[in-house]
Amino acid sequence: MSVEKVAMVVAGGSGMGAAAAQRLAADGFKVAILSSSGKGEALAKELGGLGVTGSNQSNDDLQRLADLTLERFGRIDVLVNSGGHGPRAPILEISDEQWHTGMDVYLMNVIRPVRIVTPHMVKQKAGAIINISTAWVVEPSPMFPTSAVFRAGLAAYTKIFANTYAADNVRMNNVLPGWIDSLPTTEERRDSVPMQRYGTSEEIAATIAFLASEGAGYITGQNIRVDGGIIRAV
Repeated sequence: MSVEKVAMVVAGGSGMGAAAAQRLAADGFKVAILSSSGKGEALAKELGGLGVTGSNQSNDDLQRLADLTLERFGRIDVLVNSGGHGPRAPILEISDEQWHTGMDVYLMNVIRPVRIVTPHMVKQKAGAIINISTAWVVEPSPMFPTSAVFRAGLAAYTKIFANTYAADNVRMNNVLPGWIDSLPTTEERRDSVPMQRYGTSEEIAATIAFLASEGAGYITGQNIRVDGGIIRAV
């Protein structure tokens, strides 16, 4: 008898997180969604899953989502970590408080739910964690300084996690989107992309779905660029 797979999507009320939840549901996953706006609850209901309105900066809200997911579905096979937008300013004008906010938005948004979910995946001897990061991890942009700094930290965290839990068949990878259509469109940004267009949230969701699948079972600790070629490997 086949086991029904379950995906937990954090910050899945809109944008790439919502697209990931929709794609995973279409692929047969039961979905549980956390969002701060209430949109995640509505989307989860539409997809036949469960939703919690809360913050990915709250351990209590994340624990509630995990507990409800396990109570209803009995397992968590996939964790998708999306996030919001952190402070932006010239690098020397960013206050201590803004740096701490950036860490919450871009790094702790992963660390908190991973601490909660990983023990269940280890017990199952299977699990996939996919974090939505940014294409500018390796080549940081001064437009997004807090994102660049803390998502570079996320890349290091991912490598350490992958090394620690690979033997338990628990994988972690980062998806690195470039300019995506959930962001405001400008001609300058579009023209900077070799493919001459913005990517779509659905393309990011398709990459997440692949990394969640059995076909990606030998992939862990990686940063996968989905950016139309804007950042090219040396």
